[in-house]
Amino acid sequence: MTKGGSPALRALRANTGETMGSSLGTLGRAVRSGLEATRIAVTDAARGRLQSREALRQAWFLVTVTTIPGLLMAVPFGVIVSAQVGNVVHQLGANSLIGAAGGLGVIKQGAPLATGILLGGAGSAAIAADLGARTIRDEIDAMRVMGIDPVQRLVVPRLVAMLVVAPLLNILILVVGIVAGYIAAIAALGVTPGSYWESFGGFASSADVWLSLVKSVIFGYIVVVIACQRGLEARGGPRGVADGVNAAVILSVVTIAVANTGITQVATMFLPTRVA
Repeated sequence: MTKGGSPALRALRANTGETMGSSLGTLGRAVRSGLEATRIAVTDAARGRLQSREALRQAWFLVTVTTIPGLLMAVPFGVIVSAQVGNVVHQLGANSLIGAAGGLGVIKQGAPLATGILLGGAGSAAIAADLGARTIRDEIDAMRVMGIDPVQRLVVPRLVAMLVVAPLLNILILVVGIVAGYIAAIAALGVTPGSYWESFGGFASSADVWLSLVKSVIFGYIVVVIACQRGLEARGGPRGVADGVNAAVILSVVTIAVANTGITQVATMFLPTRVA
C-alpha cells in the first residue's frame, strides 16, 4: 500500500475536495452577488434612481411565462390534495375537516412551492439565458469598460421584478388551488359547501397567508440571484449558456426545496396550526 492510499483513493479524495471547493466558491459568489444587488436596489430606490421601466418590462415578461403554467399546476394540485386528504379524513369519519386540511395544504405548502418551482424553471431559465448570451457576446465586459455596472443595470431590475411577481403568482395559485380543491371535495367526496368553508375558516388564519407570501418572496429572491449569477458567469459560447441555464434551473429547484424544509420547521415552532 503506497502512502496516502491507492491511486484510485487519492483521485477520489482530490476530486471530492475540488468539487467541494468549487461548490463553496459558487455559493460564496452567489451570496456576494445577492447582497450587492440588494444593496444597490435599496440605494437606488431611496435616491429615486431605480430603473422602474426596465423592472416593469421584466415583471411583465415573468408574468407571461408563468401565469398559464401556474394555472395548469394549481388546478390538479388542489384536486390531488383534496382527494388524498379527503379519502383519509373520510375513513376517519371527519368529513368536516376536509376544507381545513386541503386549504392549509395549498396555502402553506402547495402555493409557495408551485410558485418557486415555476419561477425556478421558466423564470430562471429565461434570466440565465438572457444574461448568458450577453456575457458570451462580451456585452458585460463592454459595459464595465464604459463604466456601467452590470449589476445595477441588469441584475437589479430583474431582482425587483421577481420580488413583485412572486407574491402575485403565489396568490393566483393559492386561489385557484383552493377553488379546485373545493370543487373536488363537493363533487367527488360529498362534502357540503358550508361544512367545507366552515372548517377552512376555522383553521386557516391570516398568518398562514402571510407565511405563504413570505416564502414565495424568499423563493423568488433565491431564483433570481442564482439565475443572474449563472448567467453572468457563462463561459464557452452557446454550450456555456446552455450549461448555465441547466445549472440555474437545477440549483434553484434544489435550493427552494431545502429552504422550504427549513422555513417550514421554523414556522411550525413559532406559528403552530390552531383554530382561528
